[in-house]
Amino acid sequence: MKPVIVVTTVGADFDPKPLARELVEARLAACVNIVPVVESIYRWEGKVAEEGEQLLLIKTTDARVDELQEKLLARHPYEVPEFVVITPDDVRGAWREWLLDSVR
Repeated sequence: MKPVIVVTTVGADFDPKPLARELVEARLAACVNIVPVVESIYRWEGKVAEEGEQLLLIKTTDARVDELQEKLLARHPYEVPEFVVITPDDVRGAWREWLLDSVR
């Protein structure tokens, strides 16, 4: 198993805590960081839009990504949810072991 970080965003008015807790309780994530205020400028339906969002950084493993994606997309508030998997080159030490143990 290799540690990965999954990135997604949700609307500024969405409460991400129940979703984050559900992912951690199901051992699909070791940790979900909620960054409560980000400004996003993006193209949607042919127009440039600008809105406040919240950024979720989900720490998990490559072995749990498919199941995490299924659960996250089933509960995600967006029509087209972001689901980006980042694979760090090097994750070491006690934190790595904690992450791996948390999603077993």
